[in-house]
Amino acid sequence: MVKLTIDLIARGTSGYTKKKRDESMSQYLRRLTHLYLEDRNIDEVSDELSMCKNLSVLYLYDNQLNRIPMLHQNQNINMLYLQNNDICKIENLTPLSRLSKLYLGGNCITVLEGLDKLDNLQELHLENQRLPPGEKLLFDPRTIRSLSRSLQVINVSGNNLNSISDLECLIMIQQFHATDNQLMDMKELANIFGQWHRLWRLDLMGNPLCHKAKYRDRVIVMASHLEILDGKEISETSRQFLRNWHASKEVQKKKREEIYRKGNVGDFLDGNKELPPVKDPRNPKVPGYMMPGLPRKQFDELLARTTTNMSEKPEPDRTTPVKARSGILRSNKVLSIRNAEDFADFKNSTTITSAPVRRRPVNMTFELTGNLDSTHHIKPDHLLGH
Repeated sequence: MVKLTIDLIARGTSGYTKKKRDESMSQYLRRLTHLYLEDRNIDEVSDELSMCKNLSVLYLYDNQLNRIPMLHQNQNINMLYLQNNDICKIENLTPLSRLSKLYLGGNCITVLEGLDKLDNLQELHLENQRLPPGEKLLFDPRTIRSLSRSLQVINVSGNNLNSISDLECLIMIQQFHATDNQLMDMKELANIFGQWHRLWRLDLMGNPLCHKAKYRDRVIVMASHLEILDGKEISETSRQFLRNWHASKEVQKKKREEIYRKGNVGDFLDGNKELPPVKDPRNPKVPGYMMPGLPRKQFDELLARTTTNMSEKPEPDRTTPVKARSGILRSNKVLSIRNAEDFADFKNSTTITSAPVRRRPVNMTFELTGNLDSTHHIKPDHLLGH
């Protein structure tokens, strides 16, 4: 365990702020603006830090702090890095009225609270908190309302969130990072993005809603000013195309609703627009379909038109020889032999032609009708010409 001392503070400066020979330690500490105290196994911060009156950036990440240190004498701090410690509660930050960036990721914080006095906070990073099993990060309503006037960037990735409705009032948000959570409600996103008019960067990878159909297209339409989605830039061409596509769908939806409202479903039949069949909701077990809301007369006209179209389909040419994979030209012709005379005419007039690849038996279909004398037998030499 390491306690922060003056000696450690003096060694936590950059090469540009070395102590001068004729300078006292108190003067030197007062002159410091940046302290690099990351990864020093520090678990306690002493009062000596209060001597750094002009401190503006403090790096204390990757240590073993279990609470946020008292910084009442360091009111000029505007960037505080405390990620990857063992902090369980957000506290002792009220005096830092100039704080603009706060990094608290990788700690054990369960509730976002204690920031309602930080009117200048613009960035808040709370990603990947080490939460108890089955729990999620919670948001204090009073803190969220206070942050709504200034917060522009928030990172709540990896906190088991299944809803972000509590953050809807953050109307100044420009960048929102919520990867690796449990978000799945697209309607909730649509409502929230309708309030976030300044949002230009959004990261939602690793959430169940990313697997929904047309996820990217729908999000781009929801957030009209979005420039980067899940790390990929959105071109103006694709944005305009999706806007037009969405507008077209809305027009069609309104038209359908208007037609159903007026009960004039027959308008769909103009221009060969036919209503698709749907199952009868009154008895879904019975096979068959019904035309929803279609008058009897118009249904009969539609049925007659469909029957006419089916009857006008040309019959396939059944006399055209078909070339098989082996090269044999096989006839699909159906022969009708009613008596012995018909068979004699068939023998003299019908010739089965095959390709010169190799000879195989010919597949033919015979339709035998009428009374054929049992004394007339069909001999094999009658089928193959010699």
